[in-house]
Amino acid sequence: MFGNNDGMPKAMVSAKTANESVSLSEMIGFGSDEEEINVLMGYNLGNVTWSTDLPLAKFVELSEIANDIEKGEVAQRKLDTAHAKALGHFMLKGLVNAAITRRTLKGQDVPAAFAQVQKMLGAKPYCAIQPVVANIRDIDPAKPSVRADRATTERGVTVGFRIFMPRSFRWWVIDGQHRRYGGEMVMEWLKEITRSGKYPARGGVVDIKGDVTNEEMVVWQDALDCARSFATVKIEIHLGLDIDQERQLFHDLNNLGKKVNVSQATEFDLGNPINNFIKSRLIAENVVRSTDKEIKDWSADDGSLNTKDLANICAIAFLNKTNVKSATPAIVDEREAHIESLWVAITKIPGFGDNQARNKTVAAQPVVLKALAKITFDLLYSNRRPDNGDELFSKFLDNLNDADFSHANPMWQYYEMSDEERDAPILEGLSDYLPDGGAVTTDANRDVGSYQGDVMRFGAKHNDIYPILADMIRWKLNLPSRRPSDLLAVA
Repeated sequence: MFGNNDGMPKAMVSAKTANESVSLSEMIGFGSDEEEINVLMGYNLGNVTWSTDLPLAKFVELSEIANDIEKGEVAQRKLDTAHAKALGHFMLKGLVNAAITRRTLKGQDVPAAFAQVQKMLGAKPYCAIQPVVANIRDIDPAKPSVRADRATTERGVTVGFRIFMPRSFRWWVIDGQHRRYGGEMVMEWLKEITRSGKYPARGGVVDIKGDVTNEEMVVWQDALDCARSFATVKIEIHLGLDIDQERQLFHDLNNLGKKVNVSQATEFDLGNPINNFIKSRLIAENVVRSTDKEIKDWSADDGSLNTKDLANICAIAFLNKTNVKSATPAIVDEREAHIESLWVAITKIPGFGDNQARNKTVAAQPVVLKALAKITFDLLYSNRRPDNGDELFSKFLDNLNDADFSHANPMWQYYEMSDEERDAPILEGLSDYLPDGGAVTTDANRDVGSYQGDVMRFGAKHNDIYPILADMIRWKLNLPSRRPSDLLAVA
């Protein structure tokens, strides 16, 4: 299948013709344990490559990852199991989608359980994974070493080849090890639940517990069957690369690409339930406006929030985390009414959402909104939430404007003040709410920002700052302190 034949690649065939008798020893020499694979041939920047599609289960079976020194020289980074699990969860969604597609193509009914499982996993409008790149070290591209049949049209045009690949030839994954391991995790999870009828207590690709219902079992059996036959992975196969070439290709594939802008990724990803909440409940209903631009010039601020900041704020409110990755549909569905009510209350802060909003109110600065999200989570969902957390949350929203989100509010300037200024009656009791009793120490960042030209600009280290701002707002609204000495709810 190498060389040239009137401008087309030559097929790789054994020296024996199809009609010639061969001995048993010769048959063994050819290798009777073979996998038949259809490939397209190409020359990626002049290098011979094959392109094929394999069912997910077959890809997992035939491939290996070069990140274990006991199996050979290392040409991969260390495996990140958490990342692989997340990809496994993603592929499980894709397998359920595939099962629905296959039923539709066959003209079969799609039971309601399929939509229920999609919602449980987090529905995505479309699922596909990028092609995997692998190397078959046992094939020398300069020498025919595997059998192949040429596939041609009636006019004799080559459209591909059917390769008879010895199963002893391993496919070393260069780009896609986490997809490969995630696929393996999905296969093991599906096999386990379809065999036992129970969801695993821990370690699964998705956090579901209990017994598998009869309706769910139909979905999972279809998904497993699709992984073995219908749902495929596209693979670009390089041939005969040595370890240095594998390492170079790994480097180039993983370092020369440009990452997607975080705001754009957040806007486009509707598979994450928090992103979906933002788009369907906040933006679509005109609660807030978003932009993928970083708002640096306050005079050009049109009242929109950066999409990345919007996602981070919601992640704190839903999860007490600064990114949305671990969000599940069950958590978001349970909490979205409260979080939407928070945003409705925020929109009533004077100046919020207006042109030049940042010049009118500190509430337009994302770090302040993160503080409000932190209070929301602590009152409603934290393991240390007060017994009357729902009542306190209602009080928090009803009295939100009493916090005074003007730039001139002196509590924002607390850490810029002298000891005498901090003792002013207007700030009485604030120090009890703050870390270390309001003391400035070298052990922690207390530089929350600065007040200049009648404008309070908070600093860039949001993770250090927003918990302190949340403490200030708690004090101002007479909410309970989060300090250990004052955990009782304030009436």
